[in-house]
Amino acid sequence: MSNIKLGVSLFSFSTDYVKGILTLEDCIRSAAEIGGEGFELVGASMLSTYPYANEKLVKEFKSMSDHYGIKFVSYGASADRGVTSDRDLTDEELIQSAILDIKTANKLGCEMMRVQYHLSPAAIEKLVPYAENYGVKLGVEIHNPDNPSSPKIQKYVELFEKLGSDYAGFVQDFGCFATKPNKVYWDEALENGAPLELLEMAANFRYDNVPKEEAMKKLLEAGANGAVIGALQGMYGFVQFSHKPDLEGLKQIIPHIQYCHGKFHYMHEHLEEASIPYADILKVLHESNFNGYIMSEYEASIDAVEMTRRHLQMERNILKNLK
Repeated sequence: MSNIKLGVSLFSFSTDYVKGILTLEDCIRSAAEIGGEGFELVGASMLSTYPYANEKLVKEFKSMSDHYGIKFVSYGASADRGVTSDRDLTDEELIQSAILDIKTANKLGCEMMRVQYHLSPAAIEKLVPYAENYGVKLGVEIHNPDNPSSPKIQKYVELFEKLGSDYAGFVQDFGCFATKPNKVYWDEALENGAPLELLEMAANFRYDNVPKEEAMKKLLEAGANGAVIGALQGMYGFVQFSHKPDLEGLKQIIPHIQYCHGKFHYMHEHLEEASIPYADILKVLHESNFNGYIMSEYEASIDAVEMTRRHLQMERNILKNLK
């Protein structure tokens, strides 16, 4: 039987946090008030002593978590290769940075840590002993435009099966299962003067897997402006979509998932995500006996708390109907 818990990635509130509308405590309180059972913190954006955690900060997090009745579950680490201006960091340098992240996550009391695919399978293999020693499970994020069946992701699967460690796995982001264009980007393109018929042409090119260069050439020949081309870039980049999302691939990797990112870009008032088929995704997780958190992760900036509340309620409704 599945045991799915619903949490909130505080990344959802990052725009309001950066603008000073919400404090860190406001973010944690809001996550609890809208029904989050746990939360994820992205260190680079909200940890004031990043990449370290001093004792004062650790006590503050514990005090806030206890006061609002929400668990500090996961730490979002960033594998930033571009910290120097003249070159990318080497694998060994990224490994040393990740070891520091593991120590910080442990100090904060987190059970899990999101890592990014800039850390190669070979790097993850070197990190596993540290993860086991500090009691922090590593999850390599699977993010659009990749999906569970991507060759890059399958290399990690091979590693995890070879290692057989509970401390190496995935963080599955739901954005890679989108079946429609991103509503926020679509609406923005229309506002910037993109003709609807050309946006629809761009979307059909993406559905039909027309090569990007060919799609761009045909759109320009049809009179596409910058707003259309900008939307096309996203459709072939980090907000891809498909008529047939890789749910079969999801089934295969569920034993390796540490937790999930419940990515969403827009929640309708009737509690439906505009482009991601949550009922289908949660059905797969439920039937596969997934045990773990789904951290709601809002990747837009308007009405963040309300949008995240709607997202959690949608998930609760779907899961209730699956029981």
